[in-house]
Amino acid sequence: MSDWWDGSGDALTVCPRSAVVQVGAILPETGRLVVARLDGAKMTDANLVFYEFSDALLFPGYFGWNWDALSDCLRDLNWMPADAYVIVVDRAPLLMSGSFDERQILFRVLSRAVRTWANPVGRPYGKGVPFRVLLLCDRDEEAVELEREIASLQL
Repeated sequence: MSDWWDGSGDALTVCPRSAVVQVGAILPETGRLVVARLDGAKMTDANLVFYEFSDALLFPGYFGWNWDALSDCLRDLNWMPADAYVIVVDRAPLLMSGSFDERQILFRVLSRAVRTWANPVGRPYGKGVPFRVLLLCDRDEEAVELEREIASLQL
């Protein structure tokens, strides 16, 4: 998991609850950290995804309640400045479980945000802001299945 924080790992990290993670290995050494914890069971469709992200990250009033607006806000966050961001999705396999296509859109939006923060415009290469997405699964088998799904997207 040490590569999880330094950015050398995957854009989206799937983790079963049985995994042991040393907190010191995944946190930045200093600075302000924003952690948003969401519940995949509460995000069964796109509107609920938009609501949960907006609520957790205090999106501004101009948030447009669509995929492009979600992508824009996740790649901006100027109203919530920090030295690092972590999005944790509990019960990730339940996330948009009724709409495989829209779940893929969400994973692409999240992956794009990770890449944008890694190399933001106006900052020297390699001076990005850590932005991590951790997808938690209750069982190891769920984690393996979700990892396969994400790998098939070739993010």
